Amino acid sequence: MANLNATLTCPHCGHDAHEVMPTDRCIVVYECPACARTLRPKTSDCCVFCSYADRPCPSIQDLESST
Repeated sequence: MANLNATLTCPHCGHDAHEVMPTDRCIVVYECPACARTLRPKTSDCCVFCSYADRPCPSIQDLESST
């Protein structure tokens, strides 16, 4: 089972936000609570958690644990 707690770090200002990742969707737009910049996933990633968090989103975690 995936770990849903993540620390998302803004690449613009370095602010760390502690978030709970949803299991029913990917988050592709996230506004940094500190600098209000909009984060979007990097080209090769499915969501902002895969791009900017300390762990990938639940669907990627599940894929990694099944291999």
